[in-house]
Order: sequence, then C-alpha cells, then structure tokens
Amino acid sequence: MAHIPDGVVSVPVLLAGAGLSLGGMALGLRRLTPERLPQTAMLSALFFVASLVHFPVGVSSVHLLLGGLAGILLGWAAFPAIAVGLVLQAALFGFGGVMVFGVNLANIALPATLAGLLGRRLLARPALAGAVAAMGSVAGTAAMVALSLAASGREFLAAGQALILTYVPLMAVEAVACAAIVGLLAKVKPEALEMRP
Repeated sequence: MAHIPDGVVSVPVLLAGAGLSLGGMALGLRRLTPERLPQTAMLSALFFVASLVHFPVGVSSVHLLLGGLAGILLGWAAFPAIAVGLVLQAALFGFGGVMVFGVNLANIALPATLAGLLGRRLLARPALAGAVAAMGSVAGTAAMVALSLAASGREFLAAGQALILTYVPLMAVEAVACAAIVGLLAKVKPEALEMRP
C-alpha cells in the first residue's frame, strides 16, 4: 500500500507531502537535460510496468517499486520519472488519488532519490550499490508511508506497522533485482552509471 487513497491522511500531511514533492520536482526538472529524457522515460515506464507484478505477503500483497534503480540511474530526475508513473497508475488502475498525489510522490520518490544517491557512492562495487539503493528505497518508502498514516491519526498505527512488515520481503526481492541490473549495466553499458550533477 505505497499508494495512500484520498481521504485518509490529514491536511498537515497533505501539505507536507505537497511541499516535499514540489521541491523534489523542481530539483529533478532542473537536472533533467534533453540528453537524459530517453533514459528517464524508460525508467518511468519500467516503474509503471513493475507495479503490475504483485506477489502475496501474508494476507496482503505488494508490488515491485524499482525506485532504487531509478534513484541510482537518475538522481533527482527520479522525481519526474516516478511522477509520470504515479499519474498513469492513478488514471488507469485507481492507485492513490488526486488530493494525496503529493504525499504518494514524496513517499516513493524521496527515498528512491536519496537511496540512489547513496548507492552511487558505492559504484566501485556495482552489485552492492544496486542492492543498497533498492533496500534503502523500499525501507524508506515503507517508513514514510507508515509515518504519513501515523501522523494522520492513532487509528492508522496498526496499518502502518503491518505495512512495514509486508515490505521486508519486497526489500529482499528488489535488492536482488537491482543488484543484478546495476551489475549488468556496469559490464555492458557503464556510461549509464556515470555520475551526473
């Protein structure tokens, strides 16, 4: 449940999410050069398609995020890439909502970006960099969604705690996938991993 629906979170949470998202989008769009548009579009599409891969966890299910991969390859430009994916998910599948869009974007894109920037520091060992970015992104998203729910009312504490538990297996799956992808890119297309401002 990385996508919080409309009517769940409080107004202060909505405002905080909108502020974080606006700041992240401003930084991301500033760093999005014309040369990087194809890569950004491809990662946005990958983020969208990954949301179709669900697997059961207990009484719930989770889907792939691949935010760590977007963060490690795009840096702050992950914000606009993830924003496009979230708009498509909301329009086509009803994930999330209009009023809570800023919260959902902040909850997914901010951890993805920060974990990706951390992963970039480890690119001397590409598989490790990918695993760290993936685990940090998923853990950060789970924590931010749980915090968004907890800040909106005590009645959401149990849901936030359950959400964190369901994301533990997702961290492992994404760590393996992102480690493999970043390791492969380091061998066949190392320019995709070049540091960008």
